[in-house]
Formats: sequence, structure tokens, C-alpha cells
Amino acid sequence: MTIAPTLNERLARARADLRMGVPVVLDGTLPVVIMAAETLEQARLDDLAALGHRPVLAITARRAETLRARAYDGDIARIETPDGVKTVWIQAVADPAGDLMNPMKGPLASARTGDAGAHRVAVRLVKSARLLPAAVVVAVDNAAEFASMHGLTLLQTEAVASALDIRSPLHSVVSARLPLEVSEAGRLHVFRPEDGGEEHYAVEVGRPDRGKPVLARLHSACFTGDLMGSLKCDCGPQLRAALAQMGGEGSGVLLYMNQEGRGIGLANKMRAYSLQDQGFDTVEANHRLGFEDDERDFRLGADILRSLGFQAVRLMTNNPAKTNMMQSCGLDVTERVPLHVGQNRHNRAYLETKQRKSGHLK
Repeated sequence: MTIAPTLNERLARARADLRMGVPVVLDGTLPVVIMAAETLEQARLDDLAALGHRPVLAITARRAETLRARAYDGDIARIETPDGVKTVWIQAVADPAGDLMNPMKGPLASARTGDAGAHRVAVRLVKSARLLPAAVVVAVDNAAEFASMHGLTLLQTEAVASALDIRSPLHSVVSARLPLEVSEAGRLHVFRPEDGGEEHYAVEVGRPDRGKPVLARLHSACFTGDLMGSLKCDCGPQLRAALAQMGGEGSGVLLYMNQEGRGIGLANKMRAYSLQDQGFDTVEANHRLGFEDDERDFRLGADILRSLGFQAVRLMTNNPAKTNMMQSCGLDVTERVPLHVGQNRHNRAYLETKQRKSGHLK
């Protein structure tokens, strides 16, 4: 029978559950029930605490570093919660918004023994749901029975870990003519990943020759810059300049990737903006939230370009990581085309940080 949901479909369901504050059950060496710290409600936390096992708050090593907590598990830390723990305590540890107002959150005790596999998967799953990368984890005696009794999504820990390591295949959904200001011969291609994630788009300007290197721009979605004209970044000017250059040269492909905020989502990007207002730079803000400098997957752009029939590109970018990723994915980058536009007094420090800490070229 093919009626039952696949692992990818159950993962999509789990992400939706976590975003709505519904627990998810992981079965494996350590059967557990998990909840996203961001959407945790007190009633559910009390019910989980009443199961007989003390709740553990799993956070990333980046967030642990900010809190001066020990990350004995390498990439994550398992923070032991106090008796009668409240959501306000959980969310204060998970969310850096109040760090400067209430810097003393500890001392925080981290677990150093026992299996951390389920906790690691919990953090990764919550992060993939575009939530703060922190999860409440509570051991249960029988995962399948607990999930069935409460109508919860049940996943196998090892299967989830493997699935999260795999880049979801993209499939073309539709392609249609789209006259543009820069070229009336425009076409929009929509690609959808199998894992239920965000769709990505390819804007074809003119009629690029598949036998020659195509002028291409790998552009990450930026609601604030592309649509609202934000002066805190250079994304909007880069988008428009790239399209204008493609129109001027007669052809090109702009890949519009739904990886907002360097892959952390719009809500977390706004949290990072708030931290920047407190004096942290863009990289420091990401780290305080528990994220890496850049969570995007540029391989998706290479997948789209190959599916459109291109083998070589002239890549419009100031970011060497994009060039390197294109090359590693089998695309020949014959030229890096600089794209320096949109600098102003509001984003000067941001652009300097990208050059100094993220390796962007001048």
C-alpha cells in the first residue's frame, strides 16, 4: 500500500507540529518526546515533566557559548532544567532577546554522559522548521505507545538524522512566459523540493544559449531588502542591478532562492536585526541565536542550473563560497562578476563585517 505517508511527508508534518507547539515523538536508542522551545506552552511542559523524567533543554554549541554553558556533546549542549521549570526559564535560555537585560541565567549545568543522539536530532528538526534552534527533550518508556495514545507524529531517530543529511531533490512544477522590465523575453520556472520545504525560482532573462557560460546570479530571498527597500542590507540593489545587467547583455538567469536571512527564516532574521540594534554585528547576532554564520545551501542553485541545461556560468557574486560550491557541484564557473551596489550609511558596518568575517570580496 502507498497510502501511508513517507518519511519525508512525516517530517513535513513534524515541522508543522513543532511550529504549532505540538510535541513530536522520536524512537531509537533513547525514546523521547520533543517540543520546540519557542512554541512551548506551560500546560504541555507540566504534562511532560509529570512523565517522571526531568526535561532537558537541547541547544546548539553556538548558543551554549553565549551562555557560557559546556557543550560536552560537541555541536550541542544538553542543559539540565530546574525542578518545576517554567516556560519563561526555557525561553529565556533559548532566546537571546533579553540577554543584556538579564545576563545571569546560570550557572547552567550540562549533561556530559548518556546518549545525545535524540537531542541532536531534536535541535536539527526544530531548526529545519525555521524556529529558534532549541528543543525540550523528555525521555519516555515506550515511544510508539506514547505517540499512539496522544495522537502524535512518531519518527525513528536514526532515519530522521539520515534524512536531514540529504539534500532534497527539486522538481520542476511549472514554467511560463513572464515579460520583464529588463527584457520582454522573460520566463519564470518554479521548482519544488520533495521534503515539503520552500519553493525556489529561476528567472530566465532573454534566451540564454545553453552551450555557452550563462550570466547567473544566485540570490537569496530578502523580504526587507527586495520588497521593502531596507537600507540595512544591499540585497534589493543587488537584485535589481543583476536583472539590469542581464537585460543589458541580452540574457541571463537569476535564481531566487527562498533562504531568507542566510537560511534562518524571516522571524529569526528580525531577531538578529534586534540584536544588531543592541550592538552585535551580523555574525555575532547569528551566533547568539544559536545559528552558524550562514545556514544556506548553495547546492540547490547548482541543481536548478543543471536542470535548465546549463553547464557553465559567469557568476555574479562577491561571495567566494558561492563560486566554490558551484565548482564542487560540477558547474564550470568561467568568471566571477563582481556586484558592488547599494552601499549606504545604514549598512556600511554590515558590509564590512561580511568582508572581514565571511570572506566576501571587495
